[in-house]
Amino acid sequence: MKTTIESRIAKLFAMSDETWARHANPWSVWTRFSVLPLCIFAVWSRVWVGIWFWGWVGLVILWTWLNPRLFAKPRSTKNWASKAVLGERVWLNRKNVPVPVHHDRMPPLLSAVSGLGLAPLIWGLVWLHLWSILLGTVLIYAGKLWFLDRMVWLYHDMQDANEEYASWCYDEPET
Repeated sequence: MKTTIESRIAKLFAMSDETWARHANPWSVWTRFSVLPLCIFAVWSRVWVGIWFWGWVGLVILWTWLNPRLFAKPRSTKNWASKAVLGERVWLNRKNVPVPVHHDRMPPLLSAVSGLGLAPLIWGLVWLHLWSILLGTVLIYAGKLWFLDRMVWLYHDMQDANEEYASWCYDEPET
């Protein structure tokens, strides 16, 4: 199996098929957005708690790892948040199942936008400069949300590419 940087990161986070299925729960997707503010708080807290801020950082890392595992597999994946996760899975597998050419450029570009946000964010956290932190946060979230929207589009384009992709989109009947 061919790998990408993103698939290596997913492997580092031990993202099994079951974990991906749970992460497709919209609660997992939306609560994941708490990671960045929690990380900012953890690092900023060094002002108040000194070296003990590393404990907060550890808790944020734990939350980042636990988040996709905490929620049940959703009853339906026919919603924007779930399809964003399904699209991420398709994107991660693009070396094995090629994606349409019109999807090749934007995801890396949007990841770069998010990455550009790291510079002012880190600078702001080092020097406790709120406006730099806000600028970095806006860039990171703008890039990430646009990236996720592109993943929804990618999933729509690829859901019939193979049986596995098609099986990810479902609506369980109400009981």
